[in-house]
Amino acid sequence: MTDAPAQPPHDRTATDPHRWLEEVESGAALDWVTLRGTAAEDRLRAHHLFAPVHAGLREALEAADRIPLVSQVGDHLYGFWTDAEHPRGVWRRTSWESYRTEDPTWEVLVDVDALARDEDTPWVWQGASVLRPTHDRALVHLSRGGADAGTTRELDLTTGRWVPAPEGFAKAEAKGRLVWRDRDHVYLTSAADPTGATRSGYPRSARLWERGTAVEQAEVVHTVDKSDLGLFVEHDQHTGLTLLRRAIAFYAEETLVLGDDGPVRVPVPVSADASVHQKHVAVRLREDWTTSSVDRQETTWAQGSLLVAPLADVVAGRAEWVAVFVPDERSALVDLTWTASHLVTSALVDVRHTVRVHSPGPEGTWSSEDLTASLDVGLRTVSVSAVDAHTSDDLWLVTTGFLQPMELSVAHLGADASVTALVEPLKAAPARFDASGLEVSQHWATSADGTRVPYWQVGPAGLPLDGSTPTVLHGYGGFEHALTPAYDPIVGRAWLAHGHVHVVAGIRGGGEFGPRWHRAALGPERHRAYEDFVAVARDLVARGVTSVERLGCTGRSNGGLLVGNMLTGYPEDFGAVVCQVPLLDMERYHLLLAGASWMAEYGDPDDPEQWEWLRTYSPYQRLDPQRPTPPVYLATSTRDDRVHPGHARKMAALLEEHGRDVTYWENTEGGHGGASTAEQWATWHALAWTFLHERLAG
Repeated sequence: MTDAPAQPPHDRTATDPHRWLEEVESGAALDWVTLRGTAAEDRLRAHHLFAPVHAGLREALEAADRIPLVSQVGDHLYGFWTDAEHPRGVWRRTSWESYRTEDPTWEVLVDVDALARDEDTPWVWQGASVLRPTHDRALVHLSRGGADAGTTRELDLTTGRWVPAPEGFAKAEAKGRLVWRDRDHVYLTSAADPTGATRSGYPRSARLWERGTAVEQAEVVHTVDKSDLGLFVEHDQHTGLTLLRRAIAFYAEETLVLGDDGPVRVPVPVSADASVHQKHVAVRLREDWTTSSVDRQETTWAQGSLLVAPLADVVAGRAEWVAVFVPDERSALVDLTWTASHLVTSALVDVRHTVRVHSPGPEGTWSSEDLTASLDVGLRTVSVSAVDAHTSDDLWLVTTGFLQPMELSVAHLGADASVTALVEPLKAAPARFDASGLEVSQHWATSADGTRVPYWQVGPAGLPLDGSTPTVLHGYGGFEHALTPAYDPIVGRAWLAHGHVHVVAGIRGGGEFGPRWHRAALGPERHRAYEDFVAVARDLVARGVTSVERLGCTGRSNGGLLVGNMLTGYPEDFGAVVCQVPLLDMERYHLLLAGASWMAEYGDPDDPEQWEWLRTYSPYQRLDPQRPTPPVYLATSTRDDRVHPGHARKMAALLEEHGRDVTYWENTEGGHGGASTAEQWATWHALAWTFLHERLAG
């Protein structure tokens, strides 16, 4: 097995013969898409496993006994739900008393299917926000076909009717949002604002819009440079605090507090994430940071640490920071959430979840307590979030593992410094596939530079280590996103139930070990992520789990770029590749839709020095006509307005041009997720998994 040979310099002046496929909805491009999509469906639907896999996936996605996840606003619990009768979904609410029963009674507030029929528009739910403290109005966010660009309209929760203009607030289709300030004012951000959009296609300006006035009259409260990524607004209706998030680049952000005299910057590193809650600021560091105390004592805080201090002191420049989390070589902060009295963090230790609660004490001190054992986390992934961050110390607790279905509980925390967690189980999802005889194990592969790379293996216990088992390796490796254990009925029904193996790799570029793990594969070091991934693939073969001809790989979005590099850089290591909603043309990615916002992750192709490294992992330019490639399945969505569908289209056309084995399919809606309804999701996944059965299982 060999790595990719050095490629000759790419001629950037040459005409791309497939660029016409970037014209998303042109007649010629859609004809091309339809022809290939029809051929793909005809072949894969004829496979003996497609129908049962599709039916099984749809059954799991529409199952009535799924856990109805909710959020509390006032006296109600609100949630969005889809099922066979409501494929586009309903937004509904219930009471705590009813929710605790096996069959809650729901009040439907918005029926998206009915709205789509009435307005002849493929509406997809984007969320809603309820006005506080009256809880009688809501801003409802919808998108056409699942695109990121969406619309907003106001709903009267007492009558169940839309509030018509000019009294009601409404945002036309564009990237951006409406955010409540109070009953008669909203903050508006829109890429369609007269000030224009940023280079990445996001809003530049935030306006304060008063009810009953024309949107053109709304006061501009802040505008950012066109070269910035975008401007976003948060408003706390409890405290009246308004924050402006000026996203300079993907990993560079300024947080500003909007006061009577205009925005005031929170003086923390632009590379850090700042979370403001009531009187405190929590800052998560991506880089080392040296601060000076009031007595001029300097302290250097390590990247990946979480620091806290009073908001007033931070803004005044006299903060005495306290570290509530400091990582080591084995650990990384995953997330944080505030309750009325505490700050709760979840972290990974060797890619295994832990939970701690941190409580403010006298004179700026903080105490911490480990809740991992009392919450019975085990080898599961745990997600914690506040039930009501201003009035309660209760936490929503969602746990899941590769073989453990989702469970929902409420953890009741004590309000004092000596915290105890009383866990109240609420809902448990039933098993969606037969996990008897399956086991989960963690392994480590050694990458090209000697780095140990973790991966999870799920498959039959007592697996014959003779290379005979069809195996799929999944990865992402970007944007500091960690892959952790999660129950996936799609993988279970479509793959594990057939006695096959599924593997999840925690490669560099991800967040499995925090910022250092992510930064190790940025820009010119991107090849480290690909070396890590193929190291896992080779370790699986070396251990006898599988063989090259029975080993496939899957990836979506940045993961699509990952497996695109397996296709062109390591084709001898895989028997099949599934590449979905991918980036593939790294010469033009920054010119297509939101691509410019990711230059901090990949680099700038217009800079000759950066193009020198970018071209080494740009699959569209890297394809070697003299080197065979494994069979590949490429899929995207016409309505993806984040990662341009032209990436997948052009790669398919290029592979066809060289006579390669390529299967192409494109959904007509679904946005970057790829699908909008359970039927679409079942088709999306069934086609891909049928392809893998076809090519790996024989």
